[in-house]
Order: sequence, then C-alpha cells, then structure tokens
Amino acid sequence: MDITSLVSGFLALQAGNTQSQIATTLLKSNLDAEKAVVQALLGGGPPSLANVGPGIGGNINITA
Repeated sequence: MDITSLVSGFLALQAGNTQSQIATTLLKSNLDAEKAVVQALLGGGPPSLANVGPGIGGNINITA
C-alpha cells in the first residue's frame, strides 16, 4: 500500500464518521419533535387559559 491510498482511506473514514454524526444529530432532533407532538396530542398537562377571553374555560351549568 502506498501513502496515497492510506491517506485516501483515512479521509473516507473521516467523511463517514462525520456523516454518521450528522445523521445521529438529525435523528435525535426528529425524535424530540415527535415526542413533543405526542405529548401535545395526549395532553401532557393541564391546558393553559392564559390567552383566552373572560368566561372561557369556566364551569358550565348544563342543568338549565
């Protein structure tokens, strides 16, 4: 093996490593986004009524 093929092989390994790191980062980002969507759909907590008008979200008398 000559030095050119060794350098070429090393550079190919480095490029593959970089691509793998980028793919892992993107996958984690996508999984975090999906987790946020699922939590929103399942109602991860009590709904916030901070931005609604007066009388919205209160108790309703349904016996009348």
